[in-house]
Amino acid sequence: MPNAESRAPDAASLGLPALTPPPVRFDRLALFLDMDGVLAPLAETPDAVGPVARRSAVLRRLDERLEGRLAIVSGRTLSEIDRISAAGPLAASGVHGLQRRRRDGSTVIAPASPGIAPATRALRAFQDAHPEVIVEEKGVSVGLHYRQAPDIAEAALALARSVAAEHGLSVQPGVMVVELKTPGSDKGSAIAAFMAEPPFQGATPVMLGDDLTDENAFRAAAERGGFGVLVGPMRETLASHGLDNVDSVLTWLEAVADGIDASAGEKAA
Repeated sequence: MPNAESRAPDAASLGLPALTPPPVRFDRLALFLDMDGVLAPLAETPDAVGPVARRSAVLRRLDERLEGRLAIVSGRTLSEIDRISAAGPLAASGVHGLQRRRRDGSTVIAPASPGIAPATRALRAFQDAHPEVIVEEKGVSVGLHYRQAPDIAEAALALARSVAAEHGLSVQPGVMVVELKTPGSDKGSAIAAFMAEPPFQGATPVMLGDDLTDENAFRAAAERGGFGVLVGPMRETLASHGLDNVDSVLTWLEAVADGIDASAGEKAA
């Protein structure tokens, strides 16, 4: 049995209001989903996450039921989103808004900052001294994963801040990862761009995310009449609803699809 120190904090212990599960029925929903920690469990390495039949099936079903108002909004690249989701060419945003594929299949890719190349060299040098870390190159950004070396977190973050300041990059901390990225976009700006285009225009945006990189997206959804859903342990957040884990996310997504089917049946009756 886990002891009190190993259990995830609840709202009461943090002095925060409890987050209720989100509803499953909406008049016109636009759904935005993070990948790692939301659609897929966190893994030791980025490559360890792969497609799962249940996830792919519900994404395809929802994309059809929502008439394309579904987008994955992730720190991963578009190619990685497609590999893991295995659900077809969904609308998607990769690398924290620096890559974006519209529902019609056209893409918007930000040009990489010239600071990415020297930043990559700096992270590779750090990796030479700490072989247990992983450097992930994404073109417009570069990430340093230290999940297998949590004791060097402080050194990794200090290096990232120093390199970012030297080369004009943005620092994007995550769960056991820090990313140096081309400035100018985030998950919130990606949602804003989607909501200004068909088929998302005029819908209610709901964003599911798990870590600090999703807070801008929660804000963007709330500013447009929707809300955020925090997945995982309780913390201070702009989200107004919560779900426990990846399995509860998939169960909720299936319930949303069922609710759309039921609504369609009621209108047809």
